[in-house]
Amino acid sequence: MSVTSRYREAWEGFWREAPEEPGAVFWDAEPALTVGLHLALFEPQLTDPGLPLVDLGCGNGTQTRFLADRFPHVLGVDLSEAAVEHARHADPAGQAGYRVLDAAEKGEAESLHAELGDANVYVRGVLHQCEPDDRQPFVDALAALLGERGRAFLVELSESAKPVLMGLAQSASGPPPKLAPIFRHGIAPGEVSDAAVPEYLRAAGLTVLASGELPLTTTEYTADGARIELPSTWQVVGRTA
Repeated sequence: MSVTSRYREAWEGFWREAPEEPGAVFWDAEPALTVGLHLALFEPQLTDPGLPLVDLGCGNGTQTRFLADRFPHVLGVDLSEAAVEHARHADPAGQAGYRVLDAAEKGEAESLHAELGDANVYVRGVLHQCEPDDRQPFVDALAALLGERGRAFLVELSESAKPVLMGLAQSASGPPPKLAPIFRHGIAPGEVSDAAVPEYLRAAGLTVLASGELPLTTTEYTADGARIELPSTWQVVGRTA
């Protein structure tokens, strides 16, 4: 299966409208506050750091470029063609590669695996934004990219993030400026229960090797000047013998 046309168009509309300036998107926080922290948890679990690394759901490529400074072969993939164009434009030196990939279509992931071989994969906040019917296919595609030797770092919003987001969206002054486009384009974050994530992984033949909690830092601030951080969980997953 592949994603619905409504879902694809929602993301195309979002990324076509998104400014190109760093930090202009709600979740586009500085790598030092996001992927930099994640790598300290991810790298000790890698069986082969030399494998290609896929940034699955790369968006405008901010985290991808950081990864490309640290790994020899990095590829950012995203459902949205507009997002991939943002990423390419922000990377004139071509530190990483970028392409469109429907990660709910296992066949596309299998084709990429046939090209790259086993890969390590970084996923930040994609599963919780998938529509219900796309969640298991998305994790199945993730498993296809990993193959036997790859490892994935998966960080997703916790259930407790949804009331925080809803509270921000429904505040008397309206949602923060960087959060408003997410809701305007019909993207509904924070929809996956905490208990469902390990079930999706198990059904795809993946094992959780390490896990924990770490706030997901955003680029938006509250009225009193505090940076908004959302509760999230992280997991390192792979296949075991």
